[in-house]
Amino acid sequence: MSSATDATGPAPAAIGPPSLPRHLLGPRYWPTWLGLGLLRGLSLVPMPLLWLLGSGLGQLALLFPSRARRTVTTNLRLSFPALGPRQRRRLRRQHFRRLGQLALSVGVAQWASAARLQRLVKFRDRHHYDEALAAGRNIILLAPHFLALDVAGMRLSQERSMMSMYKASKNALADWAMRRARSRFGGAMIERNAGLRPMIRMLREGKPFYYLPDQEPGDADFVFAPFFGIPTATLTALGRMARLADAVVIPVCTRFLPHGRGYEAVFYPPLADFPTQDPVANAARMNAAIEAGVRDMPAQYMWTYKRYKRRPPGEASLYS
Repeated sequence: MSSATDATGPAPAAIGPPSLPRHLLGPRYWPTWLGLGLLRGLSLVPMPLLWLLGSGLGQLALLFPSRARRTVTTNLRLSFPALGPRQRRRLRRQHFRRLGQLALSVGVAQWASAARLQRLVKFRDRHHYDEALAAGRNIILLAPHFLALDVAGMRLSQERSMMSMYKASKNALADWAMRRARSRFGGAMIERNAGLRPMIRMLREGKPFYYLPDQEPGDADFVFAPFFGIPTATLTALGRMARLADAVVIPVCTRFLPHGRGYEAVFYPPLADFPTQDPVANAARMNAAIEAGVRDMPAQYMWTYKRYKRRPPGEASLYS
């Protein structure tokens, strides 16, 4: 993944919200400021109304041909071959409704106060996390790309200093806003290209790591491991980090609750006997944990992302 192109781009690891460089106030960034202002305004709208409006917006977007619609359709067909066409269309419709809700409520994750996040974010089976904390374990929270994933990390960072990985944006203002939002409660943000060393160090210092694993590997080490039965390019970093930091891995998946009642972060049991010495087995184990979460809340996984884009040598694209 590329780093921000701006000369004032982020350091590989930064703790706390970044200051605003003065040049980001210039005319070049006024359209971005306008967009941020719109998101800020929407963040003040009650969640039930955002749920209603977002559902309508997503349903409207589904009516028009688009790359997102094609990608979601392909992903659902590949991932759920046992479902009939009507069931997959229903699942696609549910997904687009949640996409619309995400589009209107992304500002809630960026600007909601600590008190509001505490009201909005509920936990299920949190004892898996609390027991690991009580035992003094180093913790990696395996947080797959569900649509509402940001709010759980921000809510948990209110309780203790945490770290998270991010992909630097080419738009310096958007990058600043994202880092400010995710670190405003004192969390540490680590750019993906920084390598494993800062993550291992912070894990050993006792900072839980809110890790987003299911992304395009780029130039990072990866293997092909099954995901919904399909060989999928999968990062191998999780097994290495868990081994080097002697960390327990706890999956956590976050979803929108119905009718704008907020969010729910669902914790799953820690991965037992993980990692092994086999990176392919470790990647398969991670994908199996993500798949279990997706099957629990299939409409809320980020199906707009071409998860199966990179193919083993000699295999044709699945998105052509």
